[in-house]
Amino acid sequence: MSKQYYTTIGLEVHAELKTASKMWCGCKNDPDAKEPNSHICPVCTAQPGSLPVANKEAVKKVIQVGVAIGGTIPDFTEFDRKNYFYPDIPKGYQISQYKYPLVSGGELAGVKITRVHLEEDTAKSSHGTGASLVDFNRAGVPLMELVTEPVVKDAKMAGAFARELQLLLRTLKVSDANMEQGQMRVEVNISVSEDPNKPQSKYVEVKNIASFKAVEKAIEYEIERQIKMIEDGTPFVKETRGWDDATGTTFSQRKKETAEEYRYFPDPDLPKLYISKIPELNTDLIRSELPELPWQKRARLKALGLKEETVEFLVQDETYGSLFDTITGISNKKAMLVTAANYLTVDIPGLLQKSGGVIPSAELLTELFIMTDEGVLSSRGTKDILAMLVEGTQESPKVLAEKHGLIQKNDPEALRAIVREIVSANPKQVLEWKSGKESILMFFVGQCMKASKGSGNPGLFQELLKEELLK
Repeated sequence: MSKQYYTTIGLEVHAELKTASKMWCGCKNDPDAKEPNSHICPVCTAQPGSLPVANKEAVKKVIQVGVAIGGTIPDFTEFDRKNYFYPDIPKGYQISQYKYPLVSGGELAGVKITRVHLEEDTAKSSHGTGASLVDFNRAGVPLMELVTEPVVKDAKMAGAFARELQLLLRTLKVSDANMEQGQMRVEVNISVSEDPNKPQSKYVEVKNIASFKAVEKAIEYEIERQIKMIEDGTPFVKETRGWDDATGTTFSQRKKETAEEYRYFPDPDLPKLYISKIPELNTDLIRSELPELPWQKRARLKALGLKEETVEFLVQDETYGSLFDTITGISNKKAMLVTAANYLTVDIPGLLQKSGGVIPSAELLTELFIMTDEGVLSSRGTKDILAMLVEGTQESPKVLAEKHGLIQKNDPEALRAIVREIVSANPKQVLEWKSGKESILMFFVGQCMKASKGSGNPGLFQELLKEELLK
């Protein structure tokens, strides 16, 4: 029997906050500006004599996250200096938070949170042949750091947490959190041990992870690597490793620093913050201003009877989710909303991908889906009108249905004539049905729908066909 190993995983996630200006100065918050060093000043480039002033909006955004995850917002907080040298840190230290973070505790996606604090981003280094260049546009951009408890069990759980955090940040509009652009960065701390009660004290931190899939792959690789080290008797080193997406492997970067090595101390240039003294940061006010959170929206949509994958699509996609909510505001008829959700999540994206066009207005779509739900239109008729709306027509679905003869016929006598014609024209299939092949009924329904040019009621066709076939 193979030996069992136990994995302990904690995550650190950085997210650039979506503010107009940087963390300590009035420079534009635009880290991806095309022209290097175009949004800089004496403060964010650490010129002698320059003094920082905290960005209140950045503080508020971190508190919003804290309130959303059920964290504790203390009245007192302060900023500290985290001392280490890199060419892309102009001051020779980073202004961060250590002992008194803005948020303590909380939970998201079943993962307990240790803290959420506020700091500044570094500049960006570019390394070329024989030279390195530094762009300070990103220096001083407000950066939120969220640290989880070491309770993540595996790669799948880590990926799910990171995706839910990205969704929350976008819902709150505190960050665009695009991983490919470096707006959200996930670092993974991993320790593998043979005893579930005694995790390795020398854990490995993996950095430079640029996608959710890479987060999961890095964890899976590192678990296998550490198990092999245990089995080979290789000594562990507490280190920081990078992730190479091309090779699917981690590689050693440097020895992992400890908090003591950073020599944290309160920044003397920044005043202490007392949250209760700043009206805009009142937690009750912030809580009342929160939008509907992802888990709240899931519960609301599930209560309508929507399928799980449909719910997730509408929660994840802001455009279609907002469109569905607008339709809900026009008509809250449950059956119609289920119909609407199905067409929004499958048919409209499919039409746009195939031939382009526009997403129709909520008013036109509501009218269309009410007609569908009431049996005025068949599924085929709905799809035809939907295609016209995506192409950009502003005519109402009712006008389009009448113009193109798509109003569903529910007159039994009119449809019976079509049924008789189809049954008479397909004697072989009639024999198959009478011999017990009941699935052939749908062949007859399809033929009837074709003969009626999609205007016949398929349910009524089924009833009439059974009557005719039993004669």
